[in-house]
Amino acid sequence: KGETLKDTIMMVANYSDVIVMRHYLEGAALYASELTPVPVVNAGDGAHQHPSQTLLDLYTMMQTQGTLDNLHIHLVGDLKYGRTVHSLIMAMRHFNPTFHFIAPAELAMPEEYKQYCREHGIHFVEHENFDEEVIAEADILYMTRVQRERFSDLMEYERVKDVYILRREMLAKARRNLRILHPLPRVNEIAQDVDDTPYAYYFEQARNGLFAREAIICDVLGITLDEVRADSALLSQNSAL
Repeated sequence: KGETLKDTIMMVANYSDVIVMRHYLEGAALYASELTPVPVVNAGDGAHQHPSQTLLDLYTMMQTQGTLDNLHIHLVGDLKYGRTVHSLIMAMRHFNPTFHFIAPAELAMPEEYKQYCREHGIHFVEHENFDEEVIAEADILYMTRVQRERFSDLMEYERVKDVYILRREMLAKARRNLRILHPLPRVNEIAQDVDDTPYAYYFEQARNGLFAREAIICDVLGITLDEVRADSALLSQNSAL
């Protein structure tokens, strides 16, 4: 109907305790948060950031690796528009990671994030090849889809969409602790026969999103863990009656 973002936020804020917002413009969530005292959760703003995905990714890495320190994290696919990988880089700066950026030139990690790594002492290596030798170094293999909706030139999309496909045989030299993550949805960048390997963890990762986002909502509403536990205990008692 042509309503401005400002008007939309001002209206929604009248009905809400929390606003969860995904928007195609970078910076939209920050702008919305400046318009209202109602908490705004950024569920993705254009090609910029996706902080709730990063929280569940950190939880998943801790769950599978037992630590966040000194991990080799391979980011594969669309590193130009993939906001999940941008957020992950910024969050991991506290944990001395080594990032491997694996992407075609058209979808390479933007210079601003490489500069961020340099400024914060984050080691990174860039690759254009994607094979079992590269995978052999990984603790976390973070796959991403090439996003068709980001391309104005369909021919360019067709040229790069199948450049990096993870196939089962490419895991021959993988570390035992390797886990494959993906923010989902998957298109064809992970072959179906990878799903039943011990390395595949993307569906468990997606389930962790429920817990991470519940925690975010509790935090912005000022609900403590003790209150959550008390409510859970009360629900358990009532269900037993």
